[in-house]
Amino acid sequence: MESINRNYSKSNPKPPTLSQGTGFFDRLSPWLNSVLLLLGAILVLLPLGVVLLTSFSSSGAVSGVDRTGSLTLENYRDAWNRGQFLLAFANSALVALAVTAFQIVTSALAGYALARLRFRGRQAVLLIVLATLVIPFQILIIPIFLVLKWGHLINTYWALILPTAANGFGIFLMRQYFQTIPVELEEAAALDGATRLQILWQIILPLARPAIVTLSLFAFIGEWNDLFKPLIFTTRPELRTVQLALAEFQEQFTSSWALLMAAVVITTIPVIVLFLLAQRQFIRGIAATGIKN
Repeated sequence: MESINRNYSKSNPKPPTLSQGTGFFDRLSPWLNSVLLLLGAILVLLPLGVVLLTSFSSSGAVSGVDRTGSLTLENYRDAWNRGQFLLAFANSALVALAVTAFQIVTSALAGYALARLRFRGRQAVLLIVLATLVIPFQILIIPIFLVLKWGHLINTYWALILPTAANGFGIFLMRQYFQTIPVELEEAAALDGATRLQILWQIILPLARPAIVTLSLFAFIGEWNDLFKPLIFTTRPELRTVQLALAEFQEQFTSSWALLMAAVVITTIPVIVLFLLAQRQFIRGIAATGIKN
């Protein structure tokens, strides 16, 4: 039997593995990947660099003609004062934080129910939640407007908060992450007398911090950059958000590129800072939610 195995191994050598490759293309592959990634990064960062350089250029307040070629912060001061962004920042922050809080609560409750509870029609509910992801918000704008008008909520903060207080993506994201948490932890807590809400609040949510941070970033950035809802549901100047203020600023200073780019940078800074602070948890949340279906 040993001689048969020995003869078979001689006549059928093992195929080479990927780790044994030492050809030219194998040595070139890491360098090629690095070059492609570098080119991709340049393509992404180049427009941002142009925006920053333009915003710092020493141009006239309205003329947009570069007189000295030096860099200055005057454009940011002028853009902030002329655009009256203080109230717009406060309104956008209030709406974005409220929507983020609502989405965390609704997504956590619905996601936990779809991940752990066994009830009739659970798969149908999940399919309905997923179906909402392919329906554009613009298609629902007329019925939402009629509901808000019926509730006398037009031209209020609630008109900007309630339409996106629940989100199908957030529900699916939390459900996927909850499924990566071992069920044994919940069973042990249930044996100690903990209720479903106690298990969710004291055990599941602390472990789901990366998913919560990921959902918070998506919700906050989406609301901060939203122009459609404030444009449709509000007409009062005191409810003006950042994107509305930026659109009005663009109409007033179309010929001053330095001021426009400074205004763009001003409205983008909060989002960039928020992402940089939470990027590690964001990456963990995105990576973990695709582990288990």
